[in-house]
Amino acid sequence: MTGTSKWIDIDGDEGAFGAYLALPRSGSGPGIVLLQEIFGVNEHIRSVADQYAADGYVVLAPDLFWRQGHRIALGYGDADWQRAVELKGATKLNQAQADVRATVKTLRALPGVGPKVASQGYCWGGLLSYHAAADGLVDAAVAYYGGGIQNALDRADDIRIPLMLHYGGKDKHIPRDAISKVVERFDGNDNVEIHLYAEAEHGFNCSHRDSYHQQSAALAHGYTLLFLSQML
Repeated sequence: MTGTSKWIDIDGDEGAFGAYLALPRSGSGPGIVLLQEIFGVNEHIRSVADQYAADGYVVLAPDLFWRQGHRIALGYGDADWQRAVELKGATKLNQAQADVRATVKTLRALPGVGPKVASQGYCWGGLLSYHAAADGLVDAAVAYYGGGIQNALDRADDIRIPLMLHYGGKDKHIPRDAISKVVERFDGNDNVEIHLYAEAEHGFNCSHRDSYHQQSAALAHGYTLLFLSQML
């Protein structure tokens, strides 16, 4: 990568917490708040941040498990899965939303960040990105296989910014009927763009997982870059 990265501190409602900052080579560009899976700001999430920094974005990925430990970064084995579920269960939604709000505020204040920022999340982070959109915190939002969005459709009318959703057609964690509920609820809403990848499983964007699907990941990355370039 041609940019630089480092950890910085964010002042949150309940205390300071860390966030991984990835900068493009120029040091400036539109901002992205990158929201983790339940595995923390691990190697995968940091690599995604670096990737979007190489694409010209200033990316800030908050450590949302800071209340349970310092910079927790898990893999995808059985033991790590169990630990990840425990960590997510110990983190209240309103706490994570407050951390996202503080991260957006910090990102907007960084030198070199343009007037618009987006949120982009994966799995649990996808749900948080959806809520960030509904809360009007960002100017655009992206959610990859956002678990639980189908259970938060009472907030659909609050979506007044551009939102892009990516789903895998073979996702065992988000069944097709759940995806159908989301598609039906946003039918006719020009602010919401939904992509379904027929051969993709949950986590298809993560090259560190067995479910990685290169073609779907490449397509989703292309769609997302086009979306962000138009909206930010």
